[in-house]
Amino acid sequence: MPQKIDLVYAIGLPPEKAIEYFKSKGYQFSWNWYDIWQEAQAKAFAVAKAMRMDILQDIREMVQKALDEGITFQQFKKELEPRLKAKGWWGYKFVSYPDGRVEKILEGSPWRLKTIYRTNLQTAYMAGRYKAFMENVDNRPYWQYVAVLDSRTRPAHRALHGKIFRYDDPFWDTHYPPLGFNCRCRVRTLSQSDVDKKDLPVDSAVGKIKWEDQLVSKKTGELQPVAVYHDPVTGMKIPTDIGWSYNPGKAAWFPDLDKYPYDVAKQWVQGG
Repeated sequence: MPQKIDLVYAIGLPPEKAIEYFKSKGYQFSWNWYDIWQEAQAKAFAVAKAMRMDILQDIREMVQKALDEGITFQQFKKELEPRLKAKGWWGYKFVSYPDGRVEKILEGSPWRLKTIYRTNLQTAYMAGRYKAFMENVDNRPYWQYVAVLDSRTRPAHRALHGKIFRYDDPFWDTHYPPLGFNCRCRVRTLSQSDVDKKDLPVDSAVGKIKWEDQLVSKKTGELQPVAVYHDPVTGMKIPTDIGWSYNPGKAAWFPDLDKYPYDVAKQWVQGG
């Protein structure tokens, strides 16, 4: 194992459900990352400014390989970078728009590859864990938010560290990690006896999550709604990052009940 712990080593070999989740993703092209809105990210594989199918295919294949084989970022970058460079998807480019505007954009770069690697692996892993957690809620119905507490931890994520909510609390609909790009947070499950033995406080986000508009682009002035948890204990307002106010596991695994007859949908919700 290398001295610098890579994401794959940190989270361990990905569970079968994480790999299954990633393979279930479709393709979706996106110019800006925020174009793929919330739950759609969980069901479509997209890389901002990757507008060619062959580029998207190369990136997806390598992310899938990282999940299947547990390769490090260094291996991921070594294999993918020359393929992208050979196809011209690398570095800065100038793009002209019909209205006459010219924009300097960044396509492939070491920083972007690392973001793609970490974000997709962590999202797939957490989505897989979500399904596993849901299958065991009768025994471990309480979920605890766990942040990595170091100098790189975002204040909002640090503020959530250690907080416990029931699995069916609305908190997890919007604040199930990852809460943003390169988020390293995770969830720990607890039994009733775990909570009772240590007299752990259990919070509830019912009525405490508000949607607030946040600025996406200074150039365009575009706003996007973000879920903000109002913590009654500390008084803090804790948002997700823009575009991350969703549960990747729930969005990926739960059926669209609107597409089913009422009786069938009701039976699914009730677990019958």
